[in-house]
Amino acid sequence: MKKPARRDGTPDRNNKKQRPTRSEAGGRSDRSEAGGRPSRSETDRRPSRSDAVKGKSGRPDAAAAKNKRGKPKSAKPQRAQAHAPKISNAKPARHQYADAADRPAGPPQGDGMRLQKVLAQAGVASRRAAEELISQGRVEVDGRIVIEQGLRIDPENAVVRVDGVRVVVQKDLVHLALNKPRGWQSTMSDDLGRPCVGDIVSERVAAGQRLFHVGRLDADTEGLLLLTNDGDLAHRLMHPSFEVSKTYLATVSGALERGVGKKLKEGVELDDGPAKVDTFTLLDINEGKSLVRVTLHEGRKHIVRRLFDAVGHPVIRLVRTDIGAVALGDQRPGTLRVLGRGEVGGLYGAVGL
Repeated sequence: MKKPARRDGTPDRNNKKQRPTRSEAGGRSDRSEAGGRPSRSETDRRPSRSDAVKGKSGRPDAAAAKNKRGKPKSAKPQRAQAHAPKISNAKPARHQYADAADRPAGPPQGDGMRLQKVLAQAGVASRRAAEELISQGRVEVDGRIVIEQGLRIDPENAVVRVDGVRVVVQKDLVHLALNKPRGWQSTMSDDLGRPCVGDIVSERVAAGQRLFHVGRLDADTEGLLLLTNDGDLAHRLMHPSFEVSKTYLATVSGALERGVGKKLKEGVELDDGPAKVDTFTLLDINEGKSLVRVTLHEGRKHIVRRLFDAVGHPVIRLVRTDIGAVALGDQRPGTLRVLGRGEVGGLYGAVGL
């Protein structure tokens, strides 16, 4: 029989012998199972690719699959499957720590104002800079260093310190420095109509601020006088047990001898007991007058004048220049200024607040 030809008339050489159908293959297998001897062509026939695929899938025996050399193929190693971690979307319980001892140590998260905002309002730094101060461990609240962000505190009751210096965070607290002029009374009012400290702060008092002066200066003494509405601070600054230092510039009559300063440091007996100065410095001697600077923590009335009277050199002019960390500087007489954060912190630190 002639081979079929292509459209151009040439015979089709690629036409191969058709494979037996399933029915024919089934018939052969049936004859082999029935006891008939299989033909040579059936025994020598190599498994086709489809048979190998079926062997891998598990339909025929997998051991029957062979490689090109006729040996059984080894099982392909299977890659170990990594189990995905189980994720729980359950919300945490409101009370996770039944025992108080198991609770983590840390500052309480109250309902007040955030610490960085309190520091920013107090003028310490901006909020971002305040967060850096907290993370660096430089902020202390009620005696405990805070490094966690977001702590809420009560500005009215919390004691906040930065680098060991207290920060006043209460908005209603006022701390003022006054350069009291000579001839003015250290009182908030005067029945005789003389000029007094109350005349300088009258506008603040009328606005509702309750101010009072810390200590007194006699009418002939000028210089630094503190005013505040913090009663606890004022009481401690005036109490002799806290020994807050005060510095004076005194112009005395006569030229001071060398032994006067030593005598004042060792102590002089006065009517109400002995008194002495902590430091003594002779600054100038001119035209029969001496300018000295003395520092002492005594708070008795007219203490500086009485000390120099006891050594024979009466005071001609007296100016108080410093109280603790607060200095008068170049502030003009009769003017007020608000104390800085460092000055206020220094005052609180000097009296243990």
